[in-house]
Amino acid sequence: MKHPENDPKYAGLAVNQGVSQPPTINPYLKPHKKRKKDYSPSEYVEQIRKGNITLLSRAVTLVESQLREHQIAAQEIIEKCLPYSGNSVRIGITGVPGAGKSTSIDAFGTYLVKEKNKKLAVLAIDPSSERSKGSILGDKTRMEELSREPGAFIRPSPTAGSLGGVARKTRETIILCEAAGYDAVFVETVGVGQSETAVHSMTDFFLLIQLSGTGDELQGIKRGIMEMADGIIVNKADGDNVEKAKLAAAQFRNALHLFPMPASGWQPKVLTYSGYYKTGIAEIWDMIDEYTAFTKGNGYFERKRNSQAKYWMYETINEQLKTRFYNSPIIENQLKAKELKVLNSEISSFAAANELLESYFADFKNIK
Repeated sequence: MKHPENDPKYAGLAVNQGVSQPPTINPYLKPHKKRKKDYSPSEYVEQIRKGNITLLSRAVTLVESQLREHQIAAQEIIEKCLPYSGNSVRIGITGVPGAGKSTSIDAFGTYLVKEKNKKLAVLAIDPSSERSKGSILGDKTRMEELSREPGAFIRPSPTAGSLGGVARKTRETIILCEAAGYDAVFVETVGVGQSETAVHSMTDFFLLIQLSGTGDELQGIKRGIMEMADGIIVNKADGDNVEKAKLAAAQFRNALHLFPMPASGWQPKVLTYSGYYKTGIAEIWDMIDEYTAFTKGNGYFERKRNSQAKYWMYETINEQLKTRFYNSPIIENQLKAKELKVLNSEISSFAAANELLESYFADFKNIK
């Protein structure tokens, strides 16, 4: 573009031509690859069986998805994977926040992969914020050494406000991981509330991590959680804390003797170790191996898995009924009105609930 200021009649004026503008798009930028085609359930299963981590992760995403078409595909994948599942040892790991669950999993898992040459899947249940509904999903960052191992698969899952829902999805993810050939599956709880019960209902061995030197050790002796534990380990048994850890372990052993013998016939053991210095890890694995051999020998191992399968059938029925109820158009139309009547004391909560249920079942009959 010529500048009129450069015309001879404008004496003393001169404007440089300037430089041409560079392109707005980087000419060296390679075009993004198109998203790979969607796989059929049979193709998913084939790749999962071959140990394809990418397809395993995508299958887990389908399991966690709320979309109807994803759930249908996920269920078909799970059903096709069922014949190849059940060959791993499922270990639930719990403990109060700060007990060192993630650090311990890093130490245990690294030992299992490196020393035992096993394949390990870690499923971490991460609590979601009640306000933002978001999750950090940062457990993997605290498993620095394990996350670099090619034989380890780490997958955090958000509770998303529904512990029962994420527990069911974790149960289904276990099946996918077993079909992929993983020898052991760790399930880490959020460490609070009813998550321990949910994880206990999907694992073979339930490991409770305790601390010493935190004040009143008796605070850690809670009947509900202690009765579920198949093994208790006292973390941070290092430095000046070794004697305190041994004392805490003795107190836990004494407490266990007050409880009735578990249905498995196994007397839970109490061990000390250091997750930071990785001492006492081999003894913990010996305990788990001994428990597995013991329960398989007396038939409890298989009975427990059968009981768990039946439990999750009923849990899935309850969850599906709840989901279908709230997603029903007739319920969506009536719910706010009934809620307003309850708040205005025009109707009791129980009467409102019964009327909604009657409307739902009446509509269900009409659809049939």
